[in-house]
Amino acid sequence: MSNSDNIKEYSGPAAGWGALKGVTKAWVSSKKPIKNLKAMLKTNQNHGFDCPGCAWGDVPENHMVKFCENGAKAVNWESTGRLVTPEFFAKHSVADLLKQSDYWLEYQGRITHPMRYNAQTDHYVVVSWDDAFELVAKHLNDLESPNQAEFYTSGRASNEAAYIYQLFVRAFGTNNFPDCSNMCHEASGQGMSSTIGVGKGTVVFNDFAKADAIFVIGQNPGTNHPRMLEPLREAVERGAQVVCFNPLKERGLERFQHPQRPFEMLSNGAEPTNTAYFRPALGGDMAAMRGIAKFLLQWEREAQAAGKAPIFDHDFLQQHTTGLDAYLTEVDATSWAHIVEQSGLSINDIQLAADMYVRAERVIMCWAMGVTQHKHSVPTVQEIVNLQLLRGNVGKPGAGLSPVRGHSNVQGDRTMGIDEQPPEWFLDAIEQRFQFKVPRQHGHNAVQAIQAMEEKRAKVFIGLGGNFAQATPDSHRTHAAMKNCDLTVQISTKLNRSHLITGKDALILPCLGRTEIDRQAEGQQGITVEDTFSMVHISFGQLKPCSKELRSEPAILAGMAKATLGNHPVDWEDLIADYSRIRDLIADTIPGFKDFNKNLQKPGGFYLGNAAATRQWRTPTGKAQFAAAPLPKQLINQTVTDKGEKPDLILQTLRSHDQYNTTLYGLDDRYRGVFGMREVLFVNAEEIRRLGFQSGDKVDMISLWEDGVERKVKGFELVAYDMPTGQAAAYYPETNPLVPLESYGDGTFTPTSKFIAIKLQKSEPDNLIASYKSH
Repeated sequence: MSNSDNIKEYSGPAAGWGALKGVTKAWVSSKKPIKNLKAMLKTNQNHGFDCPGCAWGDVPENHMVKFCENGAKAVNWESTGRLVTPEFFAKHSVADLLKQSDYWLEYQGRITHPMRYNAQTDHYVVVSWDDAFELVAKHLNDLESPNQAEFYTSGRASNEAAYIYQLFVRAFGTNNFPDCSNMCHEASGQGMSSTIGVGKGTVVFNDFAKADAIFVIGQNPGTNHPRMLEPLREAVERGAQVVCFNPLKERGLERFQHPQRPFEMLSNGAEPTNTAYFRPALGGDMAAMRGIAKFLLQWEREAQAAGKAPIFDHDFLQQHTTGLDAYLTEVDATSWAHIVEQSGLSINDIQLAADMYVRAERVIMCWAMGVTQHKHSVPTVQEIVNLQLLRGNVGKPGAGLSPVRGHSNVQGDRTMGIDEQPPEWFLDAIEQRFQFKVPRQHGHNAVQAIQAMEEKRAKVFIGLGGNFAQATPDSHRTHAAMKNCDLTVQISTKLNRSHLITGKDALILPCLGRTEIDRQAEGQQGITVEDTFSMVHISFGQLKPCSKELRSEPAILAGMAKATLGNHPVDWEDLIADYSRIRDLIADTIPGFKDFNKNLQKPGGFYLGNAAATRQWRTPTGKAQFAAAPLPKQLINQTVTDKGEKPDLILQTLRSHDQYNTTLYGLDDRYRGVFGMREVLFVNAEEIRRLGFQSGDKVDMISLWEDGVERKVKGFELVAYDMPTGQAAAYYPETNPLVPLESYGDGTFTPTSKFIAIKLQKSEPDNLIASYKSH
């Protein structure tokens, strides 16, 4: 650890008293404690609202408390009493606001009025909703081609908003739908669709209580999906194996103190959340899974020779799979030396993991960004699927595949058609139902949208939620690209940096939050979301909107659509009067949503279903398909190594505990012992010494990439941390400038944010960036 006063070792468990303190601090600082307490108690409850945080599912029964620390922070952060009014924008120019930190910007509170950027004065000024919609319509209708506009979506958007959005944009004439999925689980969808025919997880919440083993790969539930800690701990308590693969020792994967168990809290007890913890090299998960498969193949042959029970599930393999022989040939051809070198694990570690896998009758494999943000992420996901297929661990209770999604409705947005490469059946359904010719050309994903803006091929950017300028890679290029636009539009709740990276013209359109009552012409409305288990819930806001000027996301999108297209292909105002009409259209066009409105009356919502979970394989062969991909020859960019450049470390970007995506609730990372600052670089103590530094030194990071462009961030404090040699970790979005725009996953365009080759140099005093200031 550093000598800095900001770095203090944290020895407590995940959740527990620390979480209660964090929740209380967020609750009190919201300036609306009494009203927000009411809101928190309605979080994830029947007839309440769905948490605006993560996409983790839950049981349908009501309980006293069904939110976690970060969920409570999300609620209080959104429903703050602090307001960003027209007077605020009159006081602060955009140039002045750009000097502030991301945390300071969001801390100012909720935006209360629609605003338009005045380039002459460098200030935002109030604009009427009608004038804002007309401005959007003029810019869109003046384009030479609909493909000159980019329509971004954050995972916060509801099903109703997402469906309205895709209908408007496709009627306008493009499939340009860059979205947050492009930057997270794209590899999960592609890897699973190509092998089992479905790009979503095959398990439901109750499967976790039936599993004999749960593998958690490249995921940090304690910060990113805290409600997942409870089923992991319960699994350990009942004797199941919880096997973790993560380079960092994350507190939530070590031990957990349940805030709703009084004796445990009073005794300050805690229970473990794992039975084995493996720490692979960054990018080494595919090699680790290949090693497990190699042991299974060895043991299968030994069992056959000895006349013992087989290791593989031969009945399942014969009836339900194809491509096994080619895959096993690839496993045979993969050397142990390659597996050990690339995985960063010893043969003994891999053998132990394989033994734990084989001894379990029912296995769930979970993963997140640690798997999906690499160049070879699709074959890594496929390797996880391969391993599960060998023992028939797909399509039976207590077993399956679980890519754990991040933002609360990122999965639902894709289901609703927010997809730059939509399936033909979906386009056919839209065309048949609405009687207009839909665009068939593939649109732009997030990286391609940035490239199009950079090259001035895209002239309009509309963002439905999120913080595109900060969430994306190669920040300086992204910001410059957005400034090339004629118009940028941000549909938002709170101020963020994307509002300050303007085109020649710019709008901020303030929307209702998930916590706020949505009242339309025919009464209060509910919106729906889909969780990571394909459960669809209805959500009703509980609080009075913070401003009379706010409009709901569906209403804003319908307003833009009507101004741009008139009443084509629907009567937009009629849909917005009662969202059940939007849901009727969804039911008409998307499988699984028959009787949508009726099914929402069930406590906890309804299950969309999953063909692979019932062993129906929507693949060209009608069977689950093994994928026989070789391990990458090397993980570092070949062009970089050909130049003779050798990185000091491989960096992964990650969240702090006071963070959700690019939203910063505070400046602490309690579990990692960082308080009041964010410009830190976690490195093994031996590595710090090897590189000629001391803990507490300030360093600049320079990423290595084939284009020779210098990408640098400055003034990060070295923090000695228990992690494998050769690795480093730092927070995003501060380190997003280091991720080259062209460094993305094969076939996914997902930025390789978990594998960045970097060099370090000691910061000179005049290079030190200012630390984040407390509000």
